[in-house]
Amino acid sequence: MAAPFLVRHHKNSIFFFFFLSYLLFSVHGLKGGSSLSVENDDDVLVSANGLFTAGFHQVGENAYCFAVWFTDQPTTGGPTVVWMANRDAPVNGKYSKLILFEDGNLALTDAEQYITWSTHTKSTSSNSLQLQLHDTGNLILFEGQQSLWQSFDYPTDTLLPGQALTMNTQLVSSRSCTNYASGFYKLFFDDYDSILRLHYEGPVSSSVFWPDPRFLPREVGRYQYVYNRRASLSSDGGFKSSDGLEFFSADYGIGPQRMMKIDIDGNLRVYSFIEHQTRKEWQVQWQAVSRSCRVHGICGPNSLCTYSQDAGRRCICLHGYKMVNFEDWSYGCAPEFEGCSPDNEGFIKLTQAEFYGYDIRYHPNYTLDSCKKDCLDDCTCKGFQFSYDCHKGIYYCYMKNSLYNGYQMGFYNTMYIKLPKMLVLSFHQKTINDQNVSCVGQAVTPMIRSYEKKHHNKLLNSMAVLGCVIGFIEIIGIVFFWYKSSKHSITIDQCYFPAATAFRKFTYSELKKASRNFSEEIGHGGTGVVYKGILSDNRVAAIKKLKNTNHQGEDEFQTEINTIGRLNHMNLIETWGYCAEGKHRLIVYEYMENGSLAGNLRLGKLNWETRFEIAKGTAKGLAYLHEECLEWVLHCDVKPHNILLDSNYNPKVADFGLSKLFDRDRKGKSNFSTVRGTRGYMAPEWVFNLPITSKVDVFSYGVVILEMITGRSPTGKEQKSDENGDTEPALIDWVRDRINGNGMESWIQEIVNTSMSEEYDQITMENLVNIALQCAEEDRKVRPTMKQVVNMLQHPENYR
Repeated sequence: MAAPFLVRHHKNSIFFFFFLSYLLFSVHGLKGGSSLSVENDDDVLVSANGLFTAGFHQVGENAYCFAVWFTDQPTTGGPTVVWMANRDAPVNGKYSKLILFEDGNLALTDAEQYITWSTHTKSTSSNSLQLQLHDTGNLILFEGQQSLWQSFDYPTDTLLPGQALTMNTQLVSSRSCTNYASGFYKLFFDDYDSILRLHYEGPVSSSVFWPDPRFLPREVGRYQYVYNRRASLSSDGGFKSSDGLEFFSADYGIGPQRMMKIDIDGNLRVYSFIEHQTRKEWQVQWQAVSRSCRVHGICGPNSLCTYSQDAGRRCICLHGYKMVNFEDWSYGCAPEFEGCSPDNEGFIKLTQAEFYGYDIRYHPNYTLDSCKKDCLDDCTCKGFQFSYDCHKGIYYCYMKNSLYNGYQMGFYNTMYIKLPKMLVLSFHQKTINDQNVSCVGQAVTPMIRSYEKKHHNKLLNSMAVLGCVIGFIEIIGIVFFWYKSSKHSITIDQCYFPAATAFRKFTYSELKKASRNFSEEIGHGGTGVVYKGILSDNRVAAIKKLKNTNHQGEDEFQTEINTIGRLNHMNLIETWGYCAEGKHRLIVYEYMENGSLAGNLRLGKLNWETRFEIAKGTAKGLAYLHEECLEWVLHCDVKPHNILLDSNYNPKVADFGLSKLFDRDRKGKSNFSTVRGTRGYMAPEWVFNLPITSKVDVFSYGVVILEMITGRSPTGKEQKSDENGDTEPALIDWVRDRINGNGMESWIQEIVNTSMSEEYDQITMENLVNIALQCAEEDRKVRPTMKQVVNMLQHPENYR
């Protein structure tokens, strides 16, 4: 393998100078007795293929680390650092050096001339010593042909393709966006059972959170007590670990540069470097934890992690607690009250909340009052989890002595927090959702290195000869550098990118067994049939088996997989995995106990309050698709059959088999080769061959809302046609005719389905009908966006 070059470092013209250096200088690395200076921008090493650069990287005010980074940079953000020698002890920006001593030791010396980092290697021949940066990004110290030391054996927070993670190595996150020092999260092989795990080691607590500690290793496909502990990421995006963990990135195959990184938020992600026509960026192709609030320690003790489409992930102190460190959420919150007084204490109720771990007792078959009494009698009890075991048919409670790892994410547990009665009386459930508190990722104090000692200038001793050569290079290169720089602007470093939902790859035999040979059909559509199944970890799943196994079916499968791999929202169906084996194409979803909205409307089971909450939840899910996820997504087939309801009738938008992703730079316009959707719910744009935008989903949503209100199907016999075809469902005209032909007192009663009786609020109902009609306007330009729909539903007083 060819050795790297010492070259002039420029952000956007490194390859140009790399080429000139090749012409003017001999091929060499850093040899014994030589050094690189922090003050000299020329002192960098570049791999022979030009992909990686090594040199001094600024990590704070007058603070530098010796690092390796990708030469090519994203359009928005600085260099992507993959390794650091001295992340916890940065050197000064004056007179610091990387020195390869003749005795074989590679070391960093600070401005005071003391060693802050070294390899502790020894050599018997200084003439054969050489430090090289290889094409893989591995920095290797050679003595002749023998390797004395390599950076791959001492990773920081990144694993490169071909780099092994072993029993002796680990990945450790950075502290924050602005502080590269070792953080609180690490990826390592557990010494006890050889399982690859993610671990949180914070200032006040520590715990393992991945794989999910609620399941045994074998239930998540891991093998314990394996002798050879080793994991690696391949260049095509495949990952294999000795404990049985295996996955493939969403863009699996030969192509872009990739890396695996443990980010500052504790999540493990695989990134690919994507080059678009107008920008370059690192995109998430896999992540370990699909729900970000389930990363332990993310908000610290006595706090709750919440997620919403508008605010993303947020940390909130529990009622009666206050934030400890306003610059760092990892320290959590502290109580604003003192002491323990059972006669003067009560409980506040947090719905759909859980605090994982720190249980002091478990009480099966307990009533709520019994749980409360037990906690009140114990001063160490801070609260308890109260839930129902549907398999055993009993209620139970977990008593907590600490409130760590709290999150609120739309499941069925209820948490009771013990507080003085005065604080209980001042608590309102909506407070949890109304607080406006910044989330994790706030910048902690950046690294700063000061230097006050008087210096002796030694930098000009050997510059005269090189000055002419470098000046010549600069004259030739300045035009090229200006041209390249004018095309790209560099902004602040990006910490991590929004994540794609994680998948597990199932085998066909696993899913065949889980579904009892696909015996229980629970739904079907144009792209496939859905069966009920029970996975090996006892989770009830919906298994969709695509009908077509030809080229078209493969395209639909890839569309659905690539789409749902980028989505994470409480009102979107959660996907657990997939199967691509031979001609078989299957997708595994969470099972929705109450089926589809269509089925519930047929049975007339839904009351007014439930229908209104379904309208809001569906709007939030579509707004996330259109504006909040990694790329904009059009669903293209919004209808009651594709809105599923969980056990609490919370809606989740499903079935993205007809979806379309498109870049934000295309300003919301997309081209489709075929008409997509279901008759009756399709916008007029499809018929008149107009540009397709997110407004097609808005139209469909409006039709769905009118169907929920009236009970009339837009695809029934009342469907009308004109000379151009089905341009608008008769349902919309029917509602407008009733409004225009009746007084304000009577039109609501005339259009509302009789199954809702008179339980609805008339003002709210009028507002919902008006919103639905605005969404179903024939002119797409006057339809609101889904984000505006959410605002109109949540704050109707602003739109009257």
